[in-house]
Amino acid sequence: MTGDTVPLRVAAAPHGGYDVPEQLRHSRAVGREVGEQGNPMPPTDPERKPRGGVSSLAKSSALMAAGTIASRLTGFVRTLVMAAAIGVGTLNDSYQVANVLPTMIYVLVGGGALNAVFVPQLVRAMKNDDDGGKAYANRLLTLVTLALAGTTAVCVLAAPLLVRAMSPDIASDPQRMAITVAFARYCLPTMFFMGVHVVLGQILNARGRFGAMMWTPVLNNIVIIATFGAFIWAFGGFTNSGISPATITPAGVRLVGMGTLLGLVVQALAMLPYVREAGVTLRPRFDFRGHGLGKAMGLAKWTLLFVLANQIGMVVVTQLATKVGAAAERSGHTGAGITAYNFAYQMWQMPQAIITVSVMTAVLPRISRAAQDGDIAAVRDDISYGLRTSAVAIVPCAFAFLALGVPMATLLYAGSGAEGAQGIGYVLMAFGLGLIPYSAQYVILRGFYAYEDTRTPFYNTLVVALVNASASGLCFVLLPPRWAVAGMAASYGLAVTIGSAVAWRRLRRQLGGDLDGTRILRTYARLTSAAAPAALAAGGVAWSLLEGLGSNALGSLAALLASATVLLGMFVGLSRLLRIHEFSVMLTVIRGRLGR
Repeated sequence: MTGDTVPLRVAAAPHGGYDVPEQLRHSRAVGREVGEQGNPMPPTDPERKPRGGVSSLAKSSALMAAGTIASRLTGFVRTLVMAAAIGVGTLNDSYQVANVLPTMIYVLVGGGALNAVFVPQLVRAMKNDDDGGKAYANRLLTLVTLALAGTTAVCVLAAPLLVRAMSPDIASDPQRMAITVAFARYCLPTMFFMGVHVVLGQILNARGRFGAMMWTPVLNNIVIIATFGAFIWAFGGFTNSGISPATITPAGVRLVGMGTLLGLVVQALAMLPYVREAGVTLRPRFDFRGHGLGKAMGLAKWTLLFVLANQIGMVVVTQLATKVGAAAERSGHTGAGITAYNFAYQMWQMPQAIITVSVMTAVLPRISRAAQDGDIAAVRDDISYGLRTSAVAIVPCAFAFLALGVPMATLLYAGSGAEGAQGIGYVLMAFGLGLIPYSAQYVILRGFYAYEDTRTPFYNTLVVALVNASASGLCFVLLPPRWAVAGMAASYGLAVTIGSAVAWRRLRRQLGGDLDGTRILRTYARLTSAAAPAALAAGGVAWSLLEGLGSNALGSLAALLASATVLLGMFVGLSRLLRIHEFSVMLTVIRGRLGR
């Protein structure tokens, strides 16, 4: 839900590129550069020589990576407990629609601009203002809280209209509509605390304190895990209760809704001690004029358009997925709606969120400095390095999802019922190979941000959103309801493939026609040559064991362990045989850290 990203609690599906806008991720690098005396060279490529001295960035990057991993893992546990409590059918679809609304509205009304535009202003105010930027920070916090308080009040009142816009199919069913609106009225106030958390976190980031913003989302996840655990204790697990929009009680709705709201309240309030420790005293400031806030708002137009493109794709896929999910459930197939899409997406994007972002965290500030110095060759080398290094893990993970998506899901989501878990597995398989261009696109866009170009990422996101929405619409029309959402997942892979190709061409042109393409493509081709046969063999082992042992938790565990062993062993052996340089470097680093 959330690394590398603003730690929102919703693991929103990638409707047109949505997770968290790239500008929100990029803003972290702005804060990280404050106080740097140099930049460490990521210790994974012996052919490269460091530019700049060693600084505290390595420690900060490690802290952020650890926070990201903890947040992702607890967020994943959250989805498991949620599925065990309310299943992965139409009731969870209602909760997903209600729960994504505040994130969508928050990012649309100001979240993107806040991170992409105001964070650099915070950094400059800290360096240039006599008070170290404290007054500017208080003005920004006051402005955001006023804007979000008003927006939240209006949205809570307009909850029925918002639900209707997100899912006409839900609105057509009075029972589902009532449950979704009830969930939404608990979830929508979270956008206020979301904004407070982000502002406080960026105030800390601008002062070189990164841990709080990365670790406090773990508290949110823990609260929600406890909430759904309490739901299971009070009402029983889904496999026993079979709970649905028709049978959930008002007390059950209140428990889920209040727990969701409480999670964001805890996440936001947990930032206050860290802000006080940083020496910032929070007090309202209403003297907005003449302090650069208006100018900063004027710079946010491309960010607003970027976010709007994401929202359009998001609404389209949500509408289609909730409709086919309900149709599939009526025909006896659960796990074929927006919940399956979101849960599969959260599993699928985790390698990118942990691996690719960790690689680029240390590289991005150096790319920005090289761009400012006009050193095109250095920018090209760092982009090439990021693509090749992350691919060593991303490519086998993508093939693993394709081959082993079903046993992964039937093991992890066994509490939601065999049919629903299997549905998530099919969607995960459909996402599978799209992880490769998804990760590559993230790295390529860093090149544009290094040149402070936010217009090109907007156009790129628009391409992804349009392709994803169009292909998802075709899947809705052409595929049976049971398989339509899996088709939508594959559509997203197609969209990011086209988007990354467009971004590649634009960046290559910007860097003078050379992006080290031959070397990069050779690395990806060799990794694919190692991963594809390994995945084929592992998939055969998995399906044979599932047929013999069944797809219950025990059978899925045995199938997953055996097939993962086959996949990993074959991939390592073939990578050595093919002499993949980047793989050898990774093994050297791992052995070094293990003391061997």
